[in-house]
Amino acid sequence: MPKPLLFLQHISYEGPGLLSKIATACGLPVETIDLSSGRSYPDPRNYAAVVSLGGPQSANDTTPERLAELDAIRIIIDENIPYLGICLGMQTLVKAAGGSVRPCSKRETGLFTPDGTPFSVELTLEGLTDPLFNGLSRTLRVFQLHGETVGLQDGISLLATAKLCKNQIVRIHERAYGIQPHFELTPELLDTLLLHDEDLGNIGKEKLIEDFDDIREDYEKTCTTLLKNFLQIADAV
Repeated sequence: MPKPLLFLQHISYEGPGLLSKIATACGLPVETIDLSSGRSYPDPRNYAAVVSLGGPQSANDTTPERLAELDAIRIIIDENIPYLGICLGMQTLVKAAGGSVRPCSKRETGLFTPDGTPFSVELTLEGLTDPLFNGLSRTLRVFQLHGETVGLQDGISLLATAKLCKNQIVRIHERAYGIQPHFELTPELLDTLLLHDEDLGNIGKEKLIEDFDDIREDYEKTCTTLLKNFLQIADAV
């Protein structure tokens, strides 16, 4: 029996969305654990790969739950377990590896910057050769929802950057990746986030849904390619 792919939620309303659908379509066994329900961070060695999702918490929190998560991620790093962290999942990865997490100079929310420029990330020279981005263009349209960003140190490779918050996608060793933007959105997940996030609500539900519909086809292709590339890196497919 193959090891399952683990999806880790930090809050009940931020689920794996499109990522879960893609993994299931690939025929992978999937387990989802919501840490906000009181579940403990499981032993990552029991899984083919770990996908850690976003949430309103901070990687700088000193709660027992966050400290246990950082300890588990250090095991992931030390034992080269495949890991894909999104938003908070990216920030906890960097924190566990000795980097820093700090407030953004400007929060990034939705699909457009305050001046109307589409949010996007651009691959670095190292990112262009990384197998996570096989089949993708150098510039990727993204959805953002974060108020903190990361500072890097030796051993953390920068794979993609953006204008407002520079450090957007990183890699540690060979198989641990952190992605600041959200690539897991579905219309249903977006509706749920709108109910819980004030910054998204300030954009306006109709505009946000219309903007997402405009890019949805390309967005889903990007997400599908990224996850399939990660699963190949993880030797899970």
